[in-house]
Amino acid sequence: MAMPWRRRSRKPKAKPAADLPPSTVPEIAISPHFRCPISLELMKDPVTASTGITYDRQSIETWLELGHATCPVTKQELRSDVLLPNVALTRMIQSWCEAHSALGVERIPTPKVPLSVAQAEEILSGLADAGCRRDAGRCGELARRVRALARESERSRRCLETSGAGRALAATFSAFSAEYFEFPELLEGVLAAMAAVGAAAVDAEAASFLAAPESLNVLVEMLRHGSLAARFNAAVAVKSLLAASSRATSELVSATEGMVEALAKLVREPISQQAMKAALAAIYYMVSEDERAAEMAVEQGIVPALVELLAEPERAMCEKALAVLDGLLCCERGREAACGHALAVPALVKRMFRVSEAATELAVSALWKLCGDCRRCSREALQVGAFQKLLLLLQIGCGEKTKERATELLKSLSGHCSGKQHIDCVDTVDFKGVIKHV
Repeated sequence: MAMPWRRRSRKPKAKPAADLPPSTVPEIAISPHFRCPISLELMKDPVTASTGITYDRQSIETWLELGHATCPVTKQELRSDVLLPNVALTRMIQSWCEAHSALGVERIPTPKVPLSVAQAEEILSGLADAGCRRDAGRCGELARRVRALARESERSRRCLETSGAGRALAATFSAFSAEYFEFPELLEGVLAAMAAVGAAAVDAEAASFLAAPESLNVLVEMLRHGSLAARFNAAVAVKSLLAASSRATSELVSATEGMVEALAKLVREPISQQAMKAALAAIYYMVSEDERAAEMAVEQGIVPALVELLAEPERAMCEKALAVLDGLLCCERGREAACGHALAVPALVKRMFRVSEAATELAVSALWKLCGDCRRCSREALQVGAFQKLLLLLQIGCGEKTKERATELLKSLSGHCSGKQHIDCVDTVDFKGVIKHV
């Protein structure tokens, strides 16, 4: 016989704290001893200053980097900038986090002891010695360690940078460049370490190692046939080299067979946004110093790629594309290539506003170079509203050089207006209306 069905009463399940209404979520009380006196947040890496007060490492280091030499709490002068890890307090905070894990509190990781200047110098000295001894295995090991430390924390990266990591790595790269096909992994690892430490680590001495003929040939080989990571790191190395070099060195780099071609290809056929930015910066340094480099870049078909990049919503990418294009327009071939592109003038006019002050200056400079002696470009500029935008730019203000070029450009465009078009350009401009169309 079938038993009648009964509804069993069940107690409602307790909702987790994250699902409770805000008014019912229990407030977690954090001991004042666990809070940083500067940020008032739970400390993740407690360290004790010379005055005996404990702070979170990031907060007190930021305080010291701003130039302060006193303790934020006691106002006493700090006798030393050495910060000692407070291991006991760290463990207490970790225990407290574990006790409140049910309320969503995550356990803070055990802080790593930051790299000291002495340790950094010891590693870099060992790298230099291994390079002199032609010990490729030891060089590769130390290069990997430098890369790992640079990625571990910003403090360690800065420590390596100020300790001369750029010079040591560049010297190692130069020492083994003549044997690239025998030690490809070593040289790629060295470049990866340089990229991790940062471009600022490449000073004039480091640049002299990278500018050696063998080093430049290896960089071109990596840009052409290396892995994606190797191509990116090589582009960063070339950019860092050019940023720290003189005009003579820049001309030497651009004259290296295949260099401009390889960098231009990274712009036309990008492997990543970061690699393209590095290539654009490198090309900019070359074309701003050497007209021959600008002509070579134009021959590689870079102008259409730059015009397309002007449509990029990211400000940094747009600025870099404008800077390179403005540099290429200094040579006749660059102006011819831009004049022959249907979107060059409209894109430049559009980028006169709504990007940045630097982009505005570059766009005006590029238009000034394009429309100076070209009736076709001048007519296109008039058709897409360049006259009104230039008037507005002078009205709201800009730099002296940009103001001078905008004024010359207005005179040039005015000379290409005729009849009713001239009257419309000058007499009927309503700045309120122009603002709506900018």
